[in-house]
Amino acid sequence: MTTRRIIRRGGPRPATTLTLSQEHIRAQHPALRAHREEAWAIFQELPWPSRQDEPWRRTDIRRMPKQVTLAQGTEAPEPPSDLLRALTDEGPAGELILHGPRVHTWVLKQELVEQGVRFLPLDRADVEMGDWLAERLGRMVRPAEGKFAALAHALAQNGAVLYVPAGVRIARPLHILLWGPGEARSFIDQVLLWLEDGAQATVVIEYASPTAGGPSLHVGTVEVHAGPAARLHLAELQSWGEHMWHFSHERVRVQRDAEVHWIYGGVGSRLTKAFLEVDLVEQGATAYISGFYFGHGRQHLDHDTQQNHLAPHTTSDLLFKGALKDQARSVWQGMIYVAPEAQHTDGYQANRNLILSREARVDSIPGLEIMANDVRCTHGATLGRIDEEQVFYLRTRGLSETEARRLIIEGFFEEVLARLPYESVRTRFHDVLEAKMG
Repeated sequence: MTTRRIIRRGGPRPATTLTLSQEHIRAQHPALRAHREEAWAIFQELPWPSRQDEPWRRTDIRRMPKQVTLAQGTEAPEPPSDLLRALTDEGPAGELILHGPRVHTWVLKQELVEQGVRFLPLDRADVEMGDWLAERLGRMVRPAEGKFAALAHALAQNGAVLYVPAGVRIARPLHILLWGPGEARSFIDQVLLWLEDGAQATVVIEYASPTAGGPSLHVGTVEVHAGPAARLHLAELQSWGEHMWHFSHERVRVQRDAEVHWIYGGVGSRLTKAFLEVDLVEQGATAYISGFYFGHGRQHLDHDTQQNHLAPHTTSDLLFKGALKDQARSVWQGMIYVAPEAQHTDGYQANRNLILSREARVDSIPGLEIMANDVRCTHGATLGRIDEEQVFYLRTRGLSETEARRLIIEGFFEEVLARLPYESVRTRFHDVLEAKMG
């Protein structure tokens, strides 16, 4: 079932080209290579998105970097030590750090290997489980969904694959870090997380880089399958350098009685366009989606969320919070879709924004598309500035004006940060927000 409708109004397309070609396809397994070649053909056929396309109407990519070369994984510097800190005192259950397309660190606890858990770089999964991968890659995010989705499927340099067998419960988090240093580079990756019936896991994905001189490009997909009665905590943090143009398509599929907690943080990049979707495909499926973003300078952060209720008795709850200062701009477009057969749906979405300067701009567009008649769906959006009475109150308690405003901003985001698993993960996200507040 198609749940996203693109309205085209005509007019010229941006003259956008990339110095990438079919020669850059990386795949050894025959079926996977055929998939990538098909995706390349789709990429060639699809037009570049423009502001005449409804999902892109508020995001202009005509200045997107065009003269970029594929990263080789040899660029300096190495990931900084704060990104390499263990997420828990006991250490992660597994860790995969990619320096561009090169594997920097790759470990998985032996007891999980013995239980059948697979946690691999994408290029190793191509070799070791090619048939399995070829059958699943592209089932949630299809190449035809957009120009950038097709590009990711065609030219992915590396990524991560997690497979958790039925009934296996992973107590400690799995950590994936995609590190992309250098300028005038393109980083293209894919992440596939697959939990079978009753499996449980916590996964933390980070995207990061230092800020370089010349603009760079990141294109990626994240596909998640939560099988019946599975439990997944997924935390993502995008803190690319301010030279990066970031495009992603991400979709989580939730089956019968499964539950997913998805926390997404977007604070980096020069421009972000992220499609974040949840498909509740069987009765009893539940998804809690939380997000935060913080823009400064001339950053442009565009998050497009969709909660698709495709079966009866499903639940989704989305909360996105953002703060903007300087001349930054955010766009949030949200949609709850309820299919005709999805009776007894419970859907909620909210977007809250804090504006910290006169030049910052927020576009907040919630939406409902309900085809059933026995549902409970609500949505809302707010924006405002810091309450000066709160600042005055805190100053009477001995805080400076700067300290008072920082405390208010921290309190604004606390509702989202409190949903993160593990204190160390909350600290990691909190540190990023501290840096944004200056």
